[in-house]
Amino acid sequence: MRPQTTCRTFRVSAVDNLIKNYTSVIKDPDLYRLFENSFPNTLDTAIKWKGTAAGSNEELTFVITGDINAMWLRDSANQMQSYTSLLKPSTANNSLASLYRGVINLQSRYILENPYCQSFQPPVESNIPPSVNGAGSDDTVTPPYSSQTVFECKFELDSFAAFLEVSNNYYIATGDHSFFGKYQWLNALQTVLNVARAQMVPTYAANGSVNTYPYTFERLTFSAEDTLDNSGYGNPTNGGTGLIRSDFRPSDDAAIYQLFIPANMMFSRYLNATAAIVKKLGGANNTSLATQMLSLSSSIHAAIESLGTFTARSTGQKVYAYEIDGFESINFMDDANIPSLLAAPLYGYLDASDPTYQATRDLVLSDRNPYFMRGPVLSAVGGPHDGPGYAWPMASIVRILTSNNDTEITGELRQLVSSTDGLGLIHESINSFDESDWTRQWFSWANGLFGQMIVDLAARKPAILQQSFQ
Repeated sequence: MRPQTTCRTFRVSAVDNLIKNYTSVIKDPDLYRLFENSFPNTLDTAIKWKGTAAGSNEELTFVITGDINAMWLRDSANQMQSYTSLLKPSTANNSLASLYRGVINLQSRYILENPYCQSFQPPVESNIPPSVNGAGSDDTVTPPYSSQTVFECKFELDSFAAFLEVSNNYYIATGDHSFFGKYQWLNALQTVLNVARAQMVPTYAANGSVNTYPYTFERLTFSAEDTLDNSGYGNPTNGGTGLIRSDFRPSDDAAIYQLFIPANMMFSRYLNATAAIVKKLGGANNTSLATQMLSLSSSIHAAIESLGTFTARSTGQKVYAYEIDGFESINFMDDANIPSLLAAPLYGYLDASDPTYQATRDLVLSDRNPYFMRGPVLSAVGGPHDGPGYAWPMASIVRILTSNNDTEITGELRQLVSSTDGLGLIHESINSFDESDWTRQWFSWANGLFGQMIVDLAARKPAILQQSFQ
């Protein structure tokens, strides 16, 4: 059940009204209850603090992931995305628009202060004490950071893409371009470009010497995916690819090969979209910045289409790789976390009808993907974060959002409704053979994504929501 009204961390009447209105949109009582609980989960439980910067009227919103008391750039952007359909212009500080502005402003601050990090402590203005990250207490990271402001410092290109995405979502919904000329957003955007270019440095110089790489990460751990090999540099990456290195994936797991294709896809897409905001602000400097963004977006896109595809042995079709190193190495798999290959149409890199995407999708949703989990409880993409045997409902939701097939959508919905272990919320992962074996009871991103999917189906496939899933 939802928390009592007085215990909810932020209230938006449009969200409450939509939930009430969906009593007639969703016929199945279990599906409705799952929507009622999950859609408002971020607003109900994860807006840990909302206020203003010290000595300023700059709005700030600190959004936790759920059961971890820290703010991830990626998660918070996706948590906000759940409510984009209801976002409207407003200057009121209790509005959804204000919540978005606060997230964008705080993300801007975080990027300026620690651009290689992905998750952060509460802002000092909140008076919330920082949380201890026991797993990362002995991390050795270049550049160094303070645990008073940073929760964990894994460089993930998708964090930058998420910052651009939440910015673009706000602009498209409200038309409020002037907001982006205030405070620190433009400086943060320039930092994003600077770091992205630095992350294109290859392992070896032309003469064979090892280049100085701006970021390294080492952790004392028993999990290979939780640190980088080669003294914190990760596996070697070739030069001249036009792609940006991402040391870690959106699961917070280390990349095997650092030219991570889904993050490059998403970054390219939102560089292009966000350039329109910069151009709208006007002025020679902003026009130049917008031109740089469009140029980098275009070159990354070209590199993906040139180097980020291969011919699958099992089908003979061209498909997208998950990761490459720019030499001859290719990793084909997919992971439930977004950006993924499966989610490419969702974040707007391409249309779902694209033939290369469709061929890739077929492989991702088959036993040719080593992390496609199959079982009587839930068959869906998982990943190394929770390991073999654990399917992620998030991937099942993405499958629905990228499908036009009524039978496929109905089947995925049936799995989702029947795999909550009676708790009425979306878990991180579930044992494909045991509904009672799951991870994370409180995972706001996945809950919001489920609600977003239901809102999408209500507009796109309303008849499906009139079915029974008992």
